[in-house]
Amino acid sequence: METNQLTHKIIGAAIEVHRNLGPGLLESAYRDCLHYELSQIGLYTEREKILPLTYKGITLNQGYRLDLIVENKVVIELKTVEELTDVHHAQVITYLKLGDYPLGLLINFHSKILKNGIRRVIFSSSANSYL
Repeated sequence: METNQLTHKIIGAAIEVHRNLGPGLLESAYRDCLHYELSQIGLYTEREKILPLTYKGITLNQGYRLDLIVENKVVIELKTVEELTDVHHAQVITYLKLGDYPLGLLINFHSKILKNGIRRVIFSSSANSYL
């Protein structure tokens, strides 16, 4: 499935969760409900996938966990904060780099209108750059 089509489905599922639950819950509630919605539409989704850190040839299990990874392509980082910051964006970039994933979605379920709380983050390992 093409990445744009995949992200469209993910965002649609996130909007469905937000429409039903609204803002104000814990990240874990949104994570589990979004996992359910994505599974219902046939997307392979892993919850809290462990992401190891490799440093100078050794692997360190630092306990980094991806909120969700969809079709082993799109990292989803969920937040329930007043406002997304550069630190949240940097967290997604780090996950993309460590896991060599091409795309991440940073979703803030605390937003009154969910589409205003979604940020798309792209990582290109070949150019080692972020867009």
